[in-house]
Amino acid sequence: MHITFDELRNIKHKLPTGSVSRIASELGISEQTVRNYFGAHKYENGEIVGTHIQPGPDGGIVHLESTDILDAAQRIIASHNNANSN
Repeated sequence: MHITFDELRNIKHKLPTGSVSRIASELGISEQTVRNYFGAHKYENGEIVGTHIQPGPDGGIVHLESTDILDAAQRIIASHNNANSN
């Protein structure tokens, strides 16, 4: 999947507090790995999760080999939005 870096960061910023921990727990990975997926660069404390950034508009184009973290984030955002609209 391809997404702009800015879109990926916007998704991360929409996550409610505690979501990084929730995603990490759900997927059995470290919290830092989740943060790295969304653009952090602290690799000594987390894995690089199949992303590659190519220069371009909106922060560049990010190629995601796996969308598991992104899918979990989008589910959390949708659930949070539904809970807040009721």
